[in-house]
Parts: sequence; C-alpha cells; structure tokens
Amino acid sequence: MLLDRFLLAGKGFEHHLRAVPADGWAAPTPCSERDVRALVNHMTRGNLNYVGLLAGATRAEFLAARDADALGDDPVAAYTGSVRACAAAFAAPGALDRVVDYPLGELTGRRALAVRTADSTVHTWDLARALGADDTLDPGLVAWLDEDHDAIFAGLALSSRVFAAPPPDEPGASRQDRVLRRFGRDPR
Repeated sequence: MLLDRFLLAGKGFEHHLRAVPADGWAAPTPCSERDVRALVNHMTRGNLNYVGLLAGATRAEFLAARDADALGDDPVAAYTGSVRACAAAFAAPGALDRVVDYPLGELTGRRALAVRTADSTVHTWDLARALGADDTLDPGLVAWLDEDHDAIFAGLALSSRVFAAPPPDEPGASRQDRVLRRFGRDPR
C-alpha cells in the first residue's frame, strides 16, 4: 500500500512533467526558491537520495547531494528512472524496517517512504500550478495526507526551511486546500 501511494504520487508528477513546454523550464513555482527545472531536479535528486539512504548514506551525504544536477539533457527520463530506482530500493527485503539517517531525524524506511510520498504529492501541485494546469491532486493521496500527516512527521525537526508558515485557514476550505496549507502552500 505505501509503495502504491508513492508510485501514484510519482505518476501524478510525471503527468505534469511531460507537459512542460520547451520554454517552460524557467517558469516560477510556488516554491519561491525554485523554478520548474529546479523543482524537477529536486524531485529527481530526492528520489535518488532516498535510494542512497536505504543503502546506508548519511544525512550529510544526503544534504551534500541535494542540489546536484540529476536531470542532464532528458529531465523526463531522469525523473522516471529515479522513481523506478526509488521504488525498487523501498521494495527490497527489509527496506521498510531499516532505520535511515534522514536529515530531519532517524526514520524507518516505512516512514521515510511516507515522507517521500508526501513530498511528491505536494510538489505535484507545485508543478501543476507553475504550468497553469489542473492542480487537483489524487483524492486518495489527499485523504491519506490529511488523516496521517501528524503520524508521518511526528518527531521530525521540521523548520521554516522545510515548510513555509501555513497561510490562515479559510472557512469551508476543501480537504486539498487544508492539506496544502499544512505544507505552507496558499491554494488561492
């Protein structure tokens, strides 16, 4: 089930990635420090960094590689390859129970996969917004994030470096909007 969620989130991101126009790579995203190419690189490098964590990499190694180019000349192929590699690493025997040296605190592989899936889901919205595309997220992923957010991120050293301060709640906001606000996004 966890791996299925990760793959579903990856497919959502890939759907929007395949629609990036040739002149769209420098477009701004809701992640103020990232344009579209930097966001796609963040996602691709992130997947590869989780593979490294599962293979024994340290948080220092994770952080040192975080901004290294992982896209080359074919961002779509680089991203889809990173999703496959990440899924294979998490599917390996014992991977979900292994403790990894994640930058925000030690996690089991199971929780690391949940964090990765949450990141992938929210960044799918970021990419859709940057492209002016339909930004509706998978309702099952939204429900999972809404219900399990606290358990996924419990005990992690979250800071403003990770999530922007959430904008104020709006009465009658949709479930997706409430989830996005928890991740510092303004869905208006």
